[in-house]
Formats: sequence, structure tokens, C-alpha cells
Amino acid sequence: MGNNWAEEDLLSLRERVFIHIKDLILEGEFKTGDRLVERELAERLNISRTPIREALFRLESQGFVKTVPRKGVIVADISDKEIIEVFTILSSLEVLAAKLAAQKLDDETKSKFVEYCKKVEVCLKEKNDNDFSNLHGELNHLLYSSAKNSKLYEILSGLSDYIRAFAKTGYKNPGRPVQSMEEHLRIMEAIINQEIEMAEYLTKIHIENSRKAYIEAVNQVKKSK
Repeated sequence: MGNNWAEEDLLSLRERVFIHIKDLILEGEFKTGDRLVERELAERLNISRTPIREALFRLESQGFVKTVPRKGVIVADISDKEIIEVFTILSSLEVLAAKLAAQKLDDETKSKFVEYCKKVEVCLKEKNDNDFSNLHGELNHLLYSSAKNSKLYEILSGLSDYIRAFAKTGYKNPGRPVQSMEEHLRIMEAIINQEIEMAEYLTKIHIENSRKAYIEAVNQVKKSK
């Protein structure tokens, strides 16, 4: 996420501030018990306090922060158990998405997967960290939309904040970006070949590796503080 916090688009700004602070919590930059002061956050982002206040309210409604008497807003405890629960949900839903994508594969969708296989191969060859991060989101969108199930797409899209933050954090581990792209490539190849069980298996392995990378990266952040 960039640091351009101009307020010409207030609705966009509100959403961006909310996602940015949530990412910092999920990535371990703000750890359990840290105070989140409106004035300090506003100064840090060089914006007014209103979008900060609204973001903190939304984060509290989702359980990421809580208001404590005489302390103000602090980061709530997001346990490893809760993180594992999210990954468990992701595993089941993404495996289902891969299965449906393979089952419902048509020529148009197949051509998209072939196109993205080529993009991943180029990305792996050039090993550009920014390309890895950007491509990750595009690959997820392709998988979810290819399942051709509107409710499944809606649910997975609703978890996009978690998915993006998990990937971004896990990518801090040496070698994980390349490993993740290689995993995506194998999943897409299985879908293209309509190898349903293989696509399911490879997706499950990918989510498990992502979980391990995320937990390891967050623990490293906690140890450094």
C-alpha cells in the first residue's frame, strides 16, 4: 500500500485507512496491547483524525481493537488459534474453488489460466518482489471467479483483507514468494488439465505452507520488539 493519503476522495480514503491499519495489526507491526492514538496515527499518515476515528470504530466492531478505560483504544489479542481458524476456513473454501474451477473449465477460462501461467513463469524468472505481491491478488481473483459460484466468490472476497495480509507477511520469509508462485503455477496447471483431485491437494498444501510462513514471520516480528 502506498503512502499517498490525499483526501480528495474521502470514501476511498476511509477504506484505505481501515485496510492499512488492519494490515499493520495482522502483520504484527501493531502488537497486542499497543495503544492506537488518533492524533498519532493522523500525524503518521498526514491526514485528519476523522477517517482514523472511523477506521478504529470499524476495527473494534470486528474485534481487532478494543476500548479500555483510562487507556483508550488498544490492539486486541488475536491469538494463534484465531489465525489458524481463518486458515482452516480458507483451506476448505479455496480447495472447493479449485475443484469447481477444474470441473467447470471452459475454453475462455482455460485461456486465462494459460495466460497467467505464463505471467507466473516470467515473474519467477525476474524475481521481482512487487510483482509477486501484485500477482498474488490477481491469481486469487482468477481462481475464485473461475469457480463460477457467486456465493463462494462473495465469501472468499470478504476474506480478502486476511488473505492479502497473510501473503504479504509470509512473503517476508526468505524464499517464500518464489515457493508461493511455484505452488500457484502447479495449481493452475492441474486446473488446466482438469486434474480435480490434484488441484484440491495442491491448494490444500499451498494454504498450509502459507499458514506456516505467516506464523513464522509474525513470531519473528514479535521477537524483534
